[in-house]
Amino acid sequence: MKLPPYSPELNPIERIWRQLKQTSLSNRCYKGYGQIVEAGCAAWNALVAEKDKLCSLVACEWALL
Repeated sequence: MKLPPYSPELNPIERIWRQLKQTSLSNRCYKGYGQIVEAGCAAWNALVAEKDKLCSLVACEWALL
């Protein structure tokens, strides 16, 4: 199935990025690339540790066959 060119609601990773930006990565100043990568890894690991939250972010009930 071909997706429209811009369809964040159809792409689960967009919901994950939105969650990470809203909770862990926004409104911060980083001194360098290393700190950005470290913050991203820490945010990702924290989200992965909350398995139920991650599953709810990527679940698309309307897309189940």
